[in-house]
Amino acid sequence: QVQLVESGGGLVQPGGSLRLSCAASGSIFSINSMAWYRQAPGKQRELVATITRTGSANYADFVKGRFTISRDNAKNTVYLQMNSLKLEDTAVYYCAAAGVETMYEDEYDYWGQGTQVTVSS
Repeated sequence: QVQLVESGGGLVQPGGSLRLSCAASGSIFSINSMAWYRQAPGKQRELVATITRTGSANYADFVKGRFTISRDNAKNTVYLQMNSLKLEDTAVYYCAAAGVETMYEDEYDYWGQGTQVTVSS
């Protein structure tokens, strides 16, 4: 089992920045890809970014150039640096972990509880 705990969400003005963190514990040796997903009210959960154990990252088009995913394997933590935030970035952000290298939501076995990000003026 793997436990994931997100932190760093909050209220920010448009154009501002936030950094989310996700700390993993438990059977961390089993983790390969980690990801950030988000879900806005009334919308389906969507992929934001993924990163493999070796640091290869992929991003959704709507965050390219604004968000950066990174990973510190020594600290068992994945980060999401969010810059130039927009109103439409408002959502609950979830951290996820998979035992394989993947970008497919169905293959993420472990999920955090989510952290709220609100972009508002």
